[in-house]
Amino acid sequence: MSEVDTTCRITPDKKTHACLVSADALLREALCAAWPSENVDWTFFDNGKAAIGVLLAAPPDILFCSLDLPDMSGLDLAHLFKSENVYSQVPVLLCCGTEDFARTELDWSSLEIDDFLAFPVPQGELCARLDLALRRSERTLDANPLTRLPGNTSIIRYTQGLIDKCVDFGLMYCDVDHFKPFNDKYGFARGDEVLMMTSRILLNTVKAGNFPFSFVGHVGGDDYVAIVPATGAEDICRKIIAAFDGIVPRFYDDDDRRQGGIVSTDRQGILRAFPLMGLSIAVVFNKGGSLRHYGEASHIAMNLKKKAKEDPQSSYVLDRRAPARHAPLPGAG
Repeated sequence: MSEVDTTCRITPDKKTHACLVSADALLREALCAAWPSENVDWTFFDNGKAAIGVLLAAPPDILFCSLDLPDMSGLDLAHLFKSENVYSQVPVLLCCGTEDFARTELDWSSLEIDDFLAFPVPQGELCARLDLALRRSERTLDANPLTRLPGNTSIIRYTQGLIDKCVDFGLMYCDVDHFKPFNDKYGFARGDEVLMMTSRILLNTVKAGNFPFSFVGHVGGDDYVAIVPATGAEDICRKIIAAFDGIVPRFYDDDDRRQGGIVSTDRQGILRAFPLMGLSIAVVFNKGGSLRHYGEASHIAMNLKKKAKEDPQSSYVLDRRAPARHAPLPGAG
């Protein structure tokens, strides 16, 4: 039987900056063995007072601290760090011994930590817990605060993963037309309802397709992305547009709905008439390894969206160009 690799397998685009605040040499040794220096830049402090100033000036990507420090409680250190709102999303893992669970004064539900590690921990479990903590933090930071859909980092990572595996897919860029004048007239609260409605339509329609793989993300504002197998993309576009056009008139007042639009200011501050909101969808295909990088899809979609927006009503445009033929990658074959 081959030896099992028990080091963490996380491979970030850049090194993770991790900080450990502990006087426990064995704890430092265990964490360094789980997260070796080729993946992580470690910073170590023996006590809380030495750490807190540095933590607030240059926050790490993830913070570990012992429950008991020479000069303070690790819980107090976590509170000082997390009380700075800008750092509240940085994961803090409390390191303790199994006997600490018997301490009745600890109310775990109220602690300002994201997870805990009760030592001794098997190496494989320790690696998994560290990787999960960091990935969970990345997802939380990346998620759109309104719709909770994955944001740009997740969109790029997922798309590039499919490209690297030469999976055939359709990448749909969805844009709500005339959203800004609607938002200006009716206010942010009703505008947010439109954005939430759009996200639900995308999620429900894509989910109903029962595809072997799929993805829905929120780029920001009124821009969304959906990914489905290439053969299902056009049908999904039709269904999304039908659902959107059937619901969106309900967000307008009766008078505006009857006249088929509103009067509002454009981006130049000029008062003009706008039709009811619509949805423009640009679909970029990866077929037979035609794409090499997410940036290619983004560039193609920009031109396709301009074409889709020429139609005053909801519409979709498919990239009909012949797939580019790339030379094989070095070492491929």
